[in-house]
Amino acid sequence: MPGATAIRDAVLLAATAPFFYYTAALIAAARFSRRVSSGSADFHPPISILKPVRGLDREAYENYASFCRQDYPDFELLFCVNDQADPAVPVIAKIASDFPGRSVRLLIGAPALGVSDKVNKLCRLVREARHEIVLISDSDVRVYPGLFREIAGHFCNPDLGGVTCLYRGISDGSIAGDFETLGNSTDFDPGVLVAWLLGDLNFMLGAVMATTKKQLERIGGFESLVNYLSDDYELGNRLASAGRRVELSRFPVSVVYPAQAFGAALRHQLRWNMTIRCSRPAGHFGLLLTQGLPWSLAAAFLAPHWWIGLTYIVLYMALRFWIAWSIGVQLLADGLVEKRIWLLPLRDAAAFLVWLWSFFPHRIHWRGQEFYIRDKRLVPVPSRQP
Repeated sequence: MPGATAIRDAVLLAATAPFFYYTAALIAAARFSRRVSSGSADFHPPISILKPVRGLDREAYENYASFCRQDYPDFELLFCVNDQADPAVPVIAKIASDFPGRSVRLLIGAPALGVSDKVNKLCRLVREARHEIVLISDSDVRVYPGLFREIAGHFCNPDLGGVTCLYRGISDGSIAGDFETLGNSTDFDPGVLVAWLLGDLNFMLGAVMATTKKQLERIGGFESLVNYLSDDYELGNRLASAGRRVELSRFPVSVVYPAQAFGAALRHQLRWNMTIRCSRPAGHFGLLLTQGLPWSLAAAFLAPHWWIGLTYIVLYMALRFWIAWSIGVQLLADGLVEKRIWLLPLRDAAAFLVWLWSFFPHRIHWRGQEFYIRDKRLVPVPSRQP
């Protein structure tokens, strides 16, 4: 039938889109690996490291200590927790004791300016920071030697808006943890690199975000972001909209994932998809064209000849594993990718199902609270208790 043939041909054509995306990701990775930093190796201004903390992350001491071990002439490390009873407080005290040569300060409490506990803390941290350059980093992030020098060098350009970093994951070693963490280097980071290749880096990544107090003031400070779901996207987007460039550092960092079951890992991925859907609706819908597995399976099912269907499957497998190896292993030195690369097709299948699922929920669970999302903002779900 002519109509069925037209649908088949449309699917076969659309199924080639992920192959173009995979090729773009490979080109981006190759160019990024050869890129020379645009910063100055001799520019070492003082930096304030801002850490909003709530609760105790896995391997928290090593995460915090990695910042203190940076070889950099002048920086301070500021933490902010809600109250003295937070379980992270003794760990922060030990960090201050074990690194007496570093300036480590702990702030207790932050005014509730909005619903985002993290951004409320950032508002106070920025006010308390002694230095003009501020580097914001999540509490579960671990950094490596040379990061501060590389990031600070970019700020020799007064028109710079900010600097952000790619990140890989550190799993607890469980299959559920590896399953989620694998997506960092093989799915998320390739998308960031493609945006960088196309000159469309108008966002930042929450693992590491560096900017200046002057640039923050220009966009209304963190006070203007206290009700937003995705403060990292909003920060980078507002800096870019103000005509300031967002740079992608050559140095990746690591995010230490908690020990969790499959259900928790899927909920975390669902929240990540919903964050993209609310922040960049077109980009979230466009993720469909990066999903090689479902398109290749559909093409194989509808192909008029078996060898055509097999070609789609082979191309998907070849390009997908090439991306994982090129970006995960060679560019980011992610040992988990090398160890668990065989999980990739299963992880892609789950990612597609979570992407579909993300169109339906109207609320998210975050840090023990439940929220609706309205116009990119968090709206607390009213308590059912009388």
